[in-house]
Amino acid sequence: MTGILCCMLAGASIRPTQAQQPATPQSQTPANTTLAEGEEPYKNVWGLDVLVSNDGFGLGGSYRRAFTPDLSGIVAFSISESKDTREIEQYDPYFDQMYTPGKLNRFLVLPLTFALQYRLFREDIVETFRPFVMGGAGPVMVYQFPYASLDKSVYPVNAEQVDFFKAIGKGQPHYTGTFFIGAGANFGGDKSAIFGISFRYYFTYVYSGGLPSMYNLYTGDVSSTKRNFGGFFIALNIGMGY
Repeated sequence: MTGILCCMLAGASIRPTQAQQPATPQSQTPANTTLAEGEEPYKNVWGLDVLVSNDGFGLGGSYRRAFTPDLSGIVAFSISESKDTREIEQYDPYFDQMYTPGKLNRFLVLPLTFALQYRLFREDIVETFRPFVMGGAGPVMVYQFPYASLDKSVYPVNAEQVDFFKAIGKGQPHYTGTFFIGAGANFGGDKSAIFGISFRYYFTYVYSGGLPSMYNLYTGDVSSTKRNFGGFFIALNIGMGY
């Protein structure tokens, strides 16, 4: 019995030990890149604005920065035409062109505005429809340039329409301020491609007694001035977020 035990112990002493498995390195937990709840994935947006009003059309550009999931700041610049509400455009069959009797000057309105935009009902409605309210203010240049060249040496006055591009170099700027309020919505699930619409009312006035806009068809004297260069606008915005 003693011999058997000695043999068993000797066999155990020469049994090869099991190779140790190399330690498996623990995978490092990746940094948390998940956005906080409600956080905008694209905080910066460059946009193109198309403006439509009773006075005509306009174009502009804008930059929007998201401060919080609901609040954003916007810097925008645009250029749009403005005209007197008493203008009546007519067709001249002799020269085959449209003209406006009694119109003296053209106007371009160039505002630089700084605005705040606040999103509404973020937690209550779907992400594809994002309504907001907004408001802003800033300086404005109203550029006045001639529509008609008048010859007052004859009666009734002789008026000749001035070409648009030739008239631009004959204008003069006037400076004032503006503020506006509005509401609208952005659409779509892809927030990197922005499409939105807003309805705005601008309060833009020239306080120097107004700018001459119409003339008397017989004497050539100024018959009307324009002070209000604001009004109701529909703005379409197409942008790219990053």
